[in-house]
Order: sequence, then C-alpha cells, then structure tokens
Amino acid sequence: MILTNACLLPGLLALVAAQDGPDSLLERVEHGYADNDGVRIHFAALGEGPLIVMLHGFPDYWYTWRHQMEVLSHDYRVVALDLRGYNRSDKPKGIEAYSMRHLMGDVDAVIRDQGEESATVIGHDWGGVIAWQFAAWHPERVEGLVILNVPHPTGLSRGLADARGQRKASQYAYDFQKEGAHLAFTAKGLAGWVRDAGARAHYVEAFERSDFEAMLAYYKRNFPPPTKGKAAAEADAAPTFPRIGAPVLVLFGLKDRYLLSDGLNNTWDWIDGELTLVTFPKAGHFVQHDAAELVTRSMLAWLGR
Repeated sequence: MILTNACLLPGLLALVAAQDGPDSLLERVEHGYADNDGVRIHFAALGEGPLIVMLHGFPDYWYTWRHQMEVLSHDYRVVALDLRGYNRSDKPKGIEAYSMRHLMGDVDAVIRDQGEESATVIGHDWGGVIAWQFAAWHPERVEGLVILNVPHPTGLSRGLADARGQRKASQYAYDFQKEGAHLAFTAKGLAGWVRDAGARAHYVEAFERSDFEAMLAYYKRNFPPPTKGKAAAEADAAPTFPRIGAPVLVLFGLKDRYLLSDGLNNTWDWIDGELTLVTFPKAGHFVQHDAAELVTRSMLAWLGR
C-alpha cells in the first residue's frame, strides 16, 4: 500500500501539458453509442492508447471528467460514459432496469465497443460504486481501478450500520427512495453544485435530456434501507464481497459531507492488489472539480507508475 497526501504532490509529480478550455473539449470529443441488450449507452471519447473508461455519479454526466480527459488523452484512449438515465444515454423504465447487473453490463458493452478485452476503470459516486462492483465480479475486464470519493462496499456497509455516522450522512439517499421524490427536481436545481457558470449551462442542458426518476432508481434498486436493530446492523456491516485483485487508486476529498472518510479504514484488508490512497484535505465530494489539477496529476502518475 502507498499512502500519501495531495499537498505533497506538486513537488513529487512532473508537470503535465497545459489544458485546453472545456468548450474546446466539447468540440473535439468523438461521440458514440454502445449497445447493452438493446439499451444504448452514450459516450464521449478522446485520444489514442490504452483504454480508460470513466463513470460519473449523481447528479452528473460525462462532462464531469473534462479536466482529466484533456490531459489523460495525450497518452490514453479516454472514454467517458453517460450512465443510463442520463443525458444522451437511453432511459429504460422500471427500477429493475437499474440493477447492478445491468449497470455493470453497460461498462462491459463500452469496453467491447472499443474493441478491447479490458480497461482501466475510473468512477466517482455511483460511478465509483459500479466500478468497485465491476472490478470484483469481472476481474478479467479490469486492468486498474481508480475510485473517487466512494469507500469500498464493505467499508460503506460498515458505516451505514452506525446511526450517528454514515447512516446519518446518507439521509438524503433514504429520502430519494420515497415515492415521488423525483418530482422535486429541476434541471437548474440539479446543476446548482457546478461553480463555473459556463459549465453549469452545459449541465442544465444535459439534465433537461435526463430522466429524474431514472436517477433515483439507482438508489431505490441498489442502496440498502436503514437497518433496524443491532443484529441487522452487524449483518449489513459484513457483506460477502469478492476481494479486488486489480491495482487500486483511491482519491478522496476529506470535506465530503455525504460519503465519510471513516469508510476508508481497512480498505487495504479487502484488496489483494496494490493500493494507493490519496487524500485531498480541502476538497469535497466532487473532488475531480475541487482539486482538478491534483486529481489529474495523481491519476497520471499512478497510471505511469
């Protein structure tokens, strides 16, 4: 295991090429669709080289990776998905359409669409959850795993057993599972977390194309309900989950109010491969934005290690 802190990175990592503007990226990416049993998954791609597949979370879309794509695409083929239900990807009806089996199938479909057997998979938030699962259940398809602000599933389950900690921080996820919760959403409201006004306009457009009910289907189908009683909490805290064999990079903004850093404890006990853990003291949940340059440098250094 390699354990470090992002405040040390500027002196340790080489400078990378200057980034172009985000609007330039929108003009240069290649758009395509991969098919997963009749569901079309949209992606934006840039660059040539070893394949990297990037998975966003809630509420987001492929454009969340714009800063990282600019730099990584100099040496890699970077393919950023719109998860099903979001932006230009299909939006199948019904909660079951958002089961983890189908979500992992979407990742697999994109890798195959690119003519590859495996890829480095990068995920944030729900994209991170999917990436953990994909690496566990389809290890032959994952060359490396990069996770942003999502604890290992066992660490998250353990945290949800504590009513004072992660379970309290996850109240929003339980609220999202209530009937009609999606009716409170607007495209403008969902884009409110985006600080850059120019980027926010693109987000509003993407969310206007999205399905709010589908967004919450991720929570209804895959997020565990609050546990009741000590025995249930202990059972939920110790799920059976395959060990991760691929090398793993975990990047975590310590000011995350929704997924707590306590969940990182013991991550090394559940991974057989190399683990690198990098924390960003001043960044929050959307660490790829809050510490964009350091996140990109960390990824670049890890990929080229």
